[in-house]
Amino acid sequence: MNSTHPPVLVVGAGPAGLVAALTLLQNGIPVRIIDKDPNPRMGQRGPGIMPRTLELFNFLNVQEVNDLGKPCPLIRSYKPGTLEPATESSLVPNMEPTPAIPFHGGKLIGQQLLDVILRRHLEEFSCSVEMGTELRSAEQSDEGVTAVLAKNGTLETFNAKWMIGADGAKGVVRKELGLTFLGETRDDFRMVMGDIRLKGVGLDRAYWHQFRNLKRVISLRPTDEIGEDGWQFVIFGSDLDLTKVAQSEELIFEVIASAIPTEITFNKLVWVSEYRANIRMVNKLSEGRGFVVGGIVHSPTGGQGLNSSVQDAFNLGWKLALVEKGLADKSLLETYNAERLPVISEMLEMTTTILNQTLETGNATVARSPILFMLGINCRFSNIVLDEFAISGKAINAYGVLDERYLEAGDRAPDAPDMVQVGGGESGLKTLFGLYRPWYHTVLVFAPSHADATPILSALEPYDSSVVRSAVILPSSASVTSVAPPADLVLVDQEGHAYSAYLVESGETKVFVIRPDGMVGAIVHGAEGVKKYFSGIFLGV
Repeated sequence: MNSTHPPVLVVGAGPAGLVAALTLLQNGIPVRIIDKDPNPRMGQRGPGIMPRTLELFNFLNVQEVNDLGKPCPLIRSYKPGTLEPATESSLVPNMEPTPAIPFHGGKLIGQQLLDVILRRHLEEFSCSVEMGTELRSAEQSDEGVTAVLAKNGTLETFNAKWMIGADGAKGVVRKELGLTFLGETRDDFRMVMGDIRLKGVGLDRAYWHQFRNLKRVISLRPTDEIGEDGWQFVIFGSDLDLTKVAQSEELIFEVIASAIPTEITFNKLVWVSEYRANIRMVNKLSEGRGFVVGGIVHSPTGGQGLNSSVQDAFNLGWKLALVEKGLADKSLLETYNAERLPVISEMLEMTTTILNQTLETGNATVARSPILFMLGINCRFSNIVLDEFAISGKAINAYGVLDERYLEAGDRAPDAPDMVQVGGGESGLKTLFGLYRPWYHTVLVFAPSHADATPILSALEPYDSSVVRSAVILPSSASVTSVAPPADLVLVDQEGHAYSAYLVESGETKVFVIRPDGMVGAIVHGAEGVKKYFSGIFLGV
């Protein structure tokens, strides 16, 4: 690997491209990331970050997303022509925090700020986005990808071993890879959305406001990211020429002012876009040495698009890193498409259902199902996961609802706090999520005692310690000795949260292999199962 000539070209520097780049960089793989726009994108765009995506940002150590993101405010609807509240409702389902789910609700953070945060993390690896650099064409061979780039009217030929397209539905990468993009454009759902600065007498910034009459719906969501008078607005209107409205600041001001029965003082229009529902997905997510992340466009009513593309990038990143390091066979990359395509297919069905409900009810704020939190997304069907305890023959939904009564290989790995570290090293309380990182597998050995864990830990010795780490999880009843087994960590589950979340009995020995993307790769009885799982991941072990 030569950092002066990165082996991976990432095309597109929105959240998905930035996460793909950051995941690879944390794995020690240099990247080159380009974006055709000369300046960073403006606008809130799709601001909803779902709990599962917050978990991935936690694994990437991008804590700012959760820290700076805001909870979704209550939506206040008004009686027509008045500022008298008619209803107050929540767009997101109420979900109490549990030890296994530290991020129990979504957060709102504009893509403009999210991009800034992620770019800062890239800069820690001396990697910066090359703006105003466009992919013109790409040709593949068995050895790599030859890309023709354009910047300031100058063409450059760049040879990469791999190419990741995060340049959107209309992007060049998808077309160059020959991927189809089937679906439909829905003319029955159109809107104008954007960011605006305004002050309205009586508009409480603690609420997301919705004003409606028979033909129009105007929503205003407060966001301090734009300014103390900042709002994200959405305009629906069957009686409006929305294309014309989107092109005129004056018309936007006029439509908003006419819908809100109070004194409005407009500061400025920050960003605006016209949107119509395109419900499409790619036929596959990869071709040869080229990949796409975010192979879907859909109705924004589910808030899944950005989240899904970030999750695509996270799934691909660790696999591509292992192959590039020579630790895994290229066939591992086939599981990216196999694991993610069913998820986005089922997700598209769900968001289309929400779109249809919105059109039937005329209400864009229909309460959402917990499925949209994305905690039930799984790859139980993947040929690289291994479960020696699973009951065969059960129906599998890749885009499922989380059910904490069950845990199988291919599921999201739960968290567990208040773990006490013993046997040397840094002392103090730990969480399981604090162990999971995108550049190594974590082998959790639940065992009644040190002695029960030792044979399993011995089986891990042939594996590269930079990509496989281990932790022994002892029950609170265990007698802890000063002689620790050869694990990276020994933890006592003093409150029982880990044993509860992973459904392990205190006298039982059970092994969980957690993949670098925070999914359960294997649930096995012991050393032989661990070796069997890793034989499907690593070369020559």
